[in-house]
Amino acid sequence: MDRLLVTGGLGFIGSNFIRDRVMNFHTSHILNLDSMSYGANQQNLANEEKNSRYQFVKCDLRDAKKVGELVSSADVIVNFAAETHVDRSIANPSAFLESNVIGTYTILEAARKSNVRRFIQISTDEVYGPALGTKSFVEESSLNPSSPYAASKAAADLFVMSYNRTYALPTIILRCTNNFGPYQFPEKFIPKTIISSILGKRIPIYGDGSQVRDWIYVGDFCNAINLAIEHGEIGKIYNVSEGNELTNLAVATKILNFLDKPSDLIHFVEDRPGHDVRYSLNSHRIRDKLEWKPRFEFDDALHSTIDWYLANESWWKPLLDDKLLSPTPWKENW
Repeated sequence: MDRLLVTGGLGFIGSNFIRDRVMNFHTSHILNLDSMSYGANQQNLANEEKNSRYQFVKCDLRDAKKVGELVSSADVIVNFAAETHVDRSIANPSAFLESNVIGTYTILEAARKSNVRRFIQISTDEVYGPALGTKSFVEESSLNPSSPYAASKAAADLFVMSYNRTYALPTIILRCTNNFGPYQFPEKFIPKTIISSILGKRIPIYGDGSQVRDWIYVGDFCNAINLAIEHGEIGKIYNVSEGNELTNLAVATKILNFLDKPSDLIHFVEDRPGHDVRYSLNSHRIRDKLEWKPRFEFDDALHSTIDWYLANESWWKPLLDDKLLSPTPWKENW
């Protein structure tokens, strides 16, 4: 039985990955390390807690002694743990340095002293910065982060790359576009828009809403992670993208139309500092080498996600506060 150590598994992507792994990989035992910060939710994996192949341990990744003990028995590490919201990083960069850089360094140190066969670093398209014009970034493109969040993830990636080259740690980095789906924390754009629409509240749109993002359903990204674990080439970086490039305004409009809500709920607000106008990744490497391809059409996946939030008010309603639904959260004191 292979032993996976997953960090940040109570968060959005991590919990979706664990559910998929428990359901479809019956020879996997998963140890989930999570510090249970604001984005973590034990309800995300309530059913999995009953499974003997799943175990949860509350652990701060900066706790080198405890991390070292837990990593020593792992075959594969999947590092999701991170502060992820750009707005929060503008308001409080230090938390992102601590979690995303120091946390990654700590688990890398533990991993190089053990016998892991794969260290999978979950990164982001934001490390490349804005994709101007019709440009799409390849894995060799320069890193040009705009926000403190993106800078912290770029720094973590560089540490991962250095541990592969210096210590021969068997690392793989996955850089993905914007994920969406069930169990996503309400501060993120799609769930925030869905929830605001359901509640009949204004939907804040930065600037004129023309910022372009490539959206990927979380199930497709989980499939990419599994392929990287089983077949990824050590030392490689894989971009993961679906090619669903849409403006924020277009996505918000789709959500309003599906919920039969009026367009005047959209409220244009002051743009946040350093807001990248477009993200775009070339994902030919993972498509060609690992034969990954998306399985979910954007509109179908968006409708399914909206239905999930409609059916799971008891999950998201206790998480709401004025800051999460603030029109300019980067101005808040987090």
